[in-house]
Amino acid sequence: MTQLDVRPPRTAAETGSGVADGDVRGKGLGKGSVGLVGSAVIGISTVAPVYCLTSTLGSTAGEVGVQMPAVFLAGFLPMLLVAFAYRELNKAVPDCGTSFTWTVKAFGPRVGWMCGWGLVIATIIVLSNLAGVATSYFWLLAGQITGNDAIAALDHHKAVHIGTCLTLIAAATAISYRGMTATKGVQYTLVGLQLAVLAIFVAMAFQKASAGTFDTGAHFSWQWMNPFAVESMGAFTAGLSLSIFMYWGWDTCLTANEETIGSAKTPGRASLIAMVVLVGSYLATGIAAQLAVGSGAKGLGLGNPQTSGNIFAALAGPVMGPLLGILLFVAVLASAAASLQTTFIPVARTVLAMSTYEALPASYAKVHPRFKTPGRATVMAGAATGVFYTVMSLVSENVLTDTIFALGLMICFYYSLTAFACAWYFRRELRDSARGLLFKGVFPVLGGLLLASVFCKTLVDMWNPAYGSGSTVFGVGSVFIIGVGLLVLGLVVMLVTERRSPAFFRGEVLTKSTPALVVED
Repeated sequence: MTQLDVRPPRTAAETGSGVADGDVRGKGLGKGSVGLVGSAVIGISTVAPVYCLTSTLGSTAGEVGVQMPAVFLAGFLPMLLVAFAYRELNKAVPDCGTSFTWTVKAFGPRVGWMCGWGLVIATIIVLSNLAGVATSYFWLLAGQITGNDAIAALDHHKAVHIGTCLTLIAAATAISYRGMTATKGVQYTLVGLQLAVLAIFVAMAFQKASAGTFDTGAHFSWQWMNPFAVESMGAFTAGLSLSIFMYWGWDTCLTANEETIGSAKTPGRASLIAMVVLVGSYLATGIAAQLAVGSGAKGLGLGNPQTSGNIFAALAGPVMGPLLGILLFVAVLASAAASLQTTFIPVARTVLAMSTYEALPASYAKVHPRFKTPGRATVMAGAATGVFYTVMSLVSENVLTDTIFALGLMICFYYSLTAFACAWYFRRELRDSARGLLFKGVFPVLGGLLLASVFCKTLVDMWNPAYGSGSTVFGVGSVFIIGVGLLVLGLVVMLVTERRSPAFFRGEVLTKSTPALVVED
């Protein structure tokens, strides 16, 4: 009996060294900075549950009516399936490049580069949106506290709004620059505040519902949990797209894997904890709000188009009263500010990894000697966010809005690629056990197919000028132009990069591979 050990090279997490064996490289990040709870908190913070709820709760109800809770669960399903893919890939290759690194290992440098591009662009778009929301709520809250409408109106002053926005971006960049320890400390407070205020809102909404305070309130029905009861496929797809956006960001747990205690297992567990907390918060808030005010399009109904874009601004006073209602404004501001700060983690570490593997200029591979963070990549992300938001705001509010609508395309793009990469990377192991077949093959492929379907349906819908702000370019919806244009821009940048960094694109730096098995004769 002979035994041929053809296992893949061990990672840095397995060897305990600063540099991984084989072609997976250490980056010099601060190891052991975050534990399980801290990692889960960072994942929840990046998603920004209170911000997501105030911006999409009403819109989702407007699309699917009382089936809103069912759509929240439907959006959770592909994300959960993809989370299993992330967990399994992280066990094998705990690298802060996550989607970029894993898709290179599975499909090669070009597919991997485009996957990394999708993640970076999606994150910059989200950062700019979060900064804008935080700015708006800053002035809205200032107006509420002072009782001065003129102060709240400063948000509509272009120069004041942009100046405040850039200040918040700079502050978030500075905190992220100082490392995961500083990030974690801020996040415990902000995430705790968000979840506590949500719990108060849910409790008071249930109280108002039981007392029949509002004429538009509804009686609970298990039909609310039936996604097949949605009136049309178009409405279901629109609601599902919103729901998927509400879960985006949990993978930040994985991009911090090289800085996490137990980097091979802890990030995957933290991402699942974050997902469970999120879906529980969304279901509790959605059901409570629907019971209290209903999902109709009149009055306080969640589907009222006049209030659906910022539902908590409309419900804070009626549900929680004037004093406690201010807490809800504080929670939305805290949610957007917290997410703004943690969302720098995935973009900076993805750029760090791409630079380390020679897929981007070497200057972004530098790690701050004291803070052990990708300092230059973090500053670059902050600068790119500030420039992007300023230019889009000055060009047109419609363009800024349509860019945010195009975000869903990027999310589905890189998540689905990562899910498929998992099944392909582990393809030789799928027959070893039922667990391996499910978690490394079946679940990731199902999640990838679901997100790929949403990607294709969104492409079709984007062609219609009615999608988004209604702006058009030669009769084609501007959301389609922006979404597809950003992907095409990625191809152009990749071709330019290939000329400057040929070794990476020849597969000489980070190679395609699969975990080999121990073969016995």
